Amino acid sequence: MRTVGAALAALSFVGVTALAGCSGEGSGDGVSQNASTTSSPSASPSPSRASGWNPKPGSVAAVGDSITRGFDACSVLADCPEVSWATGSDSLVRSLAVRLLGPAKAVDRSWNHAVSGARMAQLPEQMALAAKERPELVTVMMGANDACRDSVGLMTPVADFRASFEASMRQLRAGAPKAQVYVSSVPDLKRLWSTGRLDEGAKRIWSLGICRSMLAEADDLGPAAVARRDAVQERVVAYNGVLRDVCAKDRHCRYDGGAVFGFRFTGAQLSPWDWFHPSRDGQARLAEIAYRNITAAEPPA
Repeated sequence: MRTVGAALAALSFVGVTALAGCSGEGSGDGVSQNASTTSSPSASPSPSRASGWNPKPGSVAAVGDSITRGFDACSVLADCPEVSWATGSDSLVRSLAVRLLGPAKAVDRSWNHAVSGARMAQLPEQMALAAKERPELVTVMMGANDACRDSVGLMTPVADFRASFEASMRQLRAGAPKAQVYVSSVPDLKRLWSTGRLDEGAKRIWSLGICRSMLAEADDLGPAAVARRDAVQERVVAYNGVLRDVCAKDRHCRYDGGAVFGFRFTGAQLSPWDWFHPSRDGQARLAEIAYRNITAAEPPA
C-alpha cells in the first residue's frame, strides 16, 4: 500500500506545482556522500578512437532539476541527493558516479548542482557552477518542468528552450572547454499519465496540482483533455529534438538517443509520495541507462 494519506496531507499543506514538487528555490549541495557498493573504473581509461569519447571519465558534475536531486524519493516534499541517479551514494541506486568512479572516489570527484523546480532558463547558471569544478563529464537532465505547467499556454516555447540550452553549452565551454556532456531526454509525461490514472491514490495526489498541463482531470477522455495532453506530448518531443540537435553540434556531447523518454517505467519506479518523481528503484534505472550509454563505444542511435 502506498502512503497516500500522509502524502495528501503534506502536499495539500505545501502545494505542488511542477516536476520539482517545490517550485524551487535552493541549490545543489556540490558534494556526493559516500557509498557502500563496489565498483571501480579502469586505472587509465582511453577515449574511443572512433569518436574521441572517453567512456570512463574521472569526475562527474550533475545539473538539472528535482529528478537529479532525488526529490520525494526518501520522504515527502524533500530532496534526497544521496539517491540521485547521477551522483548519489545510496548502495541500492548505485549512481552513475559510483559506477564510473567507485564509491571512494565518487565522494570527492562528483558534484550535484541540480535545483528542484528548475527549468531550462536556469540551466546556464548551473552550467557555470559545474564548469568551475573542471569535471571530465557533465550530466544534464532538464526540461520536464518546462512542459509541466499549470496550463499548456504556460509551457516554455521551443525557441526559448533552444536558446537557453545553447546558452548553457556556451557557459560550460567558457570554463570547461573539453568536458564531456551527457544529455538525458525528457521523460514521457503521457506515459506517466497513462500508468498512474489506473491508481486511485495517484489520481488523488495529482488532483492537488501536480503537472496540471498533463495530469489534471486524469479520467477525462473528452476531446479538450485529449488535445491538451497531446499538446504536452508534442512539446516534450520537440524539447527532445532540441536536446539532440544542440548536443550534436558539440563534439564532446552525447545525447541518450531518447532512452529516458522511451523507458517503460511502472509504478515501482515512481515515488510513493507523489506518483510522479522517481523512487529509489526509478533512480537506479536512470543510473543504469546513463552508465550504459556513457560507457558504450558509440553513441545511442
